[in-house]
Parts: sequence; C-alpha cells; structure tokens
Amino acid sequence: MTLRGQIVDIPKRRIFKGEIVIKNGKISSIIEKDCKEDHYILPGFVDAHIHIESSMLVPSEFAKIAVKHGTVATVSDPHEIANVLGVKGVEFMIENGKKTPFKFNFGAPSCVPATPFESAGAVIDSEDIKTLLSHPDIKYLAEMMNYPGVIYDDAEVHKKIEWAKYFNKPVDGHAPGLRCEDLDKYILAGISTDHECFSYDEALEKLQKGMKVIIREGSAAKNFDALIDLLPEYFKTMMFCSDDKHPDDLLLGHINQLAERAVAKGIDVFKVLQATCINPVEHYNLDVGLLQVGDAADCIVIEDLKAFKTLQTYINGKLVFDNGQSKVKHVDFEILNNFNTNKKTISDFEFQSNAAKIRVIECLDGELVTNEVISETKIENGNLVSNTETDILKMTVVNRYQNEKPSIAFIKNFGLKEGAIASSVGHDSHNIIAVGVSDEAICKAVNLLIEHKGGICAVSDNSESVVPLPVAGIMSDQNAKTIGKQYSELDKMAKDLGSKLHAPYMSLSFMALLVIPSLKLGDKGLFDGNSFQFTSLEANKL
Repeated sequence: MTLRGQIVDIPKRRIFKGEIVIKNGKISSIIEKDCKEDHYILPGFVDAHIHIESSMLVPSEFAKIAVKHGTVATVSDPHEIANVLGVKGVEFMIENGKKTPFKFNFGAPSCVPATPFESAGAVIDSEDIKTLLSHPDIKYLAEMMNYPGVIYDDAEVHKKIEWAKYFNKPVDGHAPGLRCEDLDKYILAGISTDHECFSYDEALEKLQKGMKVIIREGSAAKNFDALIDLLPEYFKTMMFCSDDKHPDDLLLGHINQLAERAVAKGIDVFKVLQATCINPVEHYNLDVGLLQVGDAADCIVIEDLKAFKTLQTYINGKLVFDNGQSKVKHVDFEILNNFNTNKKTISDFEFQSNAAKIRVIECLDGELVTNEVISETKIENGNLVSNTETDILKMTVVNRYQNEKPSIAFIKNFGLKEGAIASSVGHDSHNIIAVGVSDEAICKAVNLLIEHKGGICAVSDNSESVVPLPVAGIMSDQNAKTIGKQYSELDKMAKDLGSKLHAPYMSLSFMALLVIPSLKLGDKGLFDGNSFQFTSLEANKL
C-alpha cells in the first residue's frame, strides 16, 4: 500500500511531497517525490492521560470514535473500574481493548482506593501492583494521587513506586498545587509527570524541576488557557490529555481540537505536533509509529495543519477511519458490576442540627479544585435543608458497596431550582453522589440509580430520566452515538432544572474526589483536602 501527499517530518521539522510505502503494517520506505495530492500525512495523535471509563464507553466503543479525530493511541489509567472491581476490572479493559486495532496503553492503578478515608469496591496493594507491572500490557504506574503518602514516606506507597522502578516503567503524577520542598520530595521519589497543574507558575516550577507537564482539557477540568503559553519554550517536555471526557464531547473532537487551538494561538506547528504525537510515545515507550522507516504505520491523513480535520486514520497499516466512517468493529463483552446497597428513605438524608453556620463546598466551573466557604444555614424542623435562594444545596454520597448511612454536605454553584441530579460516577470510589433542592428529590434520584445498579439521572417534581451504566456502574453497554444522545438530553434536563455549570454531571462526579483540595464529600464524611483529614459540616453552633 502507498500513501501520497505532503509528509510531515516532525523530528526534522520539514514538510515535503512524497509517498510512503507500507508493507506488513510497517513503513518500508519514505520517498520524496512530486505528487498531485495536497493533503498532509503525519503521525497519529496520542492522548497522554485519559480514563476511558469517563467517556461512559468500553474501550472498543471509545476506539470507534477516537479514530475519527485522528487519535491512534491513549495512555489510559483504568483506576475508575479498578476502584469498583479491582484487578478483574483492569483485565476487562485490557482484553476488551485488545479486540480492536486501536493502541490502548494501560497503567497499573496506584491508588485503589484513592485514600483510606472512603469506601471503594476493591483494594490493589503493592503485591498486586508488582503482578500488574510484570505484565507487558501494563506500560506504567498510573497517577500517584496519594502525594501525602509520597511526601510523608508511607511504606506501601513507596513499595508501589519501587516496583515501577524495578520493571523500568514510568510513574505518573497527580499533585495539584504541590510546590517548593514538598514538590522536590515528590519528584525525588521518581514521579515523572503531572496533569493536574492549574496555574502557569505551578507548571513552570514543575517543568524547571524536570517533570513533564501534561496540559489537560477535559469535559470538566480545563487548563489549556492557563498553561499553553509554556509550550513554545518547553515543547519537548509537554504533552496534551483529556483526562476525563464525556461521550457528547468525544463525538465532537479529541486531541485534534487542542492542536487546532494551539496553532491558532500562533505556536509553531512542529512544536505543537511534538507534544501531541511524539512526546507521549517516547516518554511511555509506546509501540506507536512516528512516521519513520521501520515504524508501525500509525498515521493520519488530514486536510490541513490548521483545523486538523481527519480524512483517514491508519493503525498498523490498517485503514480504521475513512471518508467519515469508522471501520472499528463492535465487540461483544460480558457485563461486570459491583452494586450492593438497598434503597433509601427520605429520613436517611436528614441532618439534624442547630448550627448557625456551615462549611460549604464551592464548586468552580471547569476546575476539579474547590473552595471552602462559610454560609448561614436554613433549618426546617431541626433539619438542615437546601436554600435555592442562596444556591446552597444539600448533597450526599451514598456507599454503593454496602448498606451505610449516607453522608451529607452542602454545595454552592450547582444552581438547581427544582429536583435533583445524581450519578454513580463519583471519582474515584464511584459511590452514588447527588445534589438536590430537597431531601425528597435527593432520595428519589438516589433510589433511581440503586434500582438500575448504576447510571446518571435527573428528577423533577413530575418527571425523571436516567441513563443506565450497567458496566461497573460507570460505563454503558451501548455505542457512543446512543450514549452521547442520552447524555446530551440528560445534561439539558439538568440545565433546565437550573444548573449553570458547563458540564454538571462531570463536575458532580469530582465532588467526591478527596485527593483534590479544598473541600470534598466522601461516603464517610466531609473531607479537608488541604489538611487531609475529616472536618465538621457545622462551623458554628447556636
């Protein structure tokens, strides 16, 4: 097979007309010669850090859509399903992904559970990490979210890192806001990347100290604008990722969108392509071709170097996307889950108190970090309740693995004026998380998800809608078009109920992520992510 067009040689920073000869899935020759084709041929895009589960698609269905946008590979952390199903969940992702031509590169989840302060469905200890890392399909130790454990010398945490060193595999980082001496110790432990930078200065310090910074632009967390001006100088040590991308957003685009935005800002196209195509492959030692003789033919044909519209995608020389159509086939798979809690009563969501003030989680649109604010309470019959006038709404996290009393907190900026929304996608333990204007609405939404054993939903005074997620309670058994449409309709319903957030369900899913400050809610209570300990909802009692 021969491809002709304008060939983009990223390492040599040149573009020339020519032809690429592909034999047995590899590039056998690249010949510079005149041809009539004006389209461009370049290496495929790589998402340098993503949780496939957040697309609500199993890997084989994710691949169908990703190839449309010129993505040929991902660096995938399966800790979402691992927190539900343990090693069995990781094995499910690997085996399902292997049934497609797409190049998934899974890591060994380092933090299952993410912290000892919450209830997950499984535990992956250092011996499990050793077994996983010995497997050739596991490319790295996935994001080390327990940065306090690294800094304060938790023995189990350091055992996991040492096994990665033993197998000569990179260690991914996760250290939002970590600076100065604490950052030095984190890096010294052997952690090589971070995708959690949310300020220019933070990312600059990490780059200057030798870390590789991954610019994240997902459905909820969006750091592109804050960090992109670092790329012109640090293009050899930066990458792009989506981290968490919901199905409706994935249908619209992937890493190609970030390449387009970077070039539109006037950044040299070769520097942009170095970050989107080359750096992830070299850092993680991926079996992904870089458009050189002898490489696997993992390449894309695009219309131009501005919009990066994909015309064709090849993986191992196989045409997997052409003329608007994905050629990745459907894969049958067994549905696995772990859901074991009974329906709740309205009284389960009451919080009896006479406190005049409470600590409130302030959700920040487009950010995973939150603020802590102190707010006056609204009390009815001794029960703390939502106040739609001040947008201080009750929220809950319900343990889905066993019957326990729901934890209660309050949150600002969800904006609901009616009903409730809920999700069993609750990073990272994936308990049920819900926000609503009343205890009745919250109870209705939670029970709807318990009935379906996982999903996302919205309820109002006279209607309800649910998107079932039967695979581990976090993924659909449907294709992207179906789940994308269902998700878009549910997203609209949440906004019709009053939410002003760009992605209310994605934002909701991170309000239980205890490892990101400042204030979050786990199934065991309100958690201060700065001091890494539980804190009281009541700030001032009468």
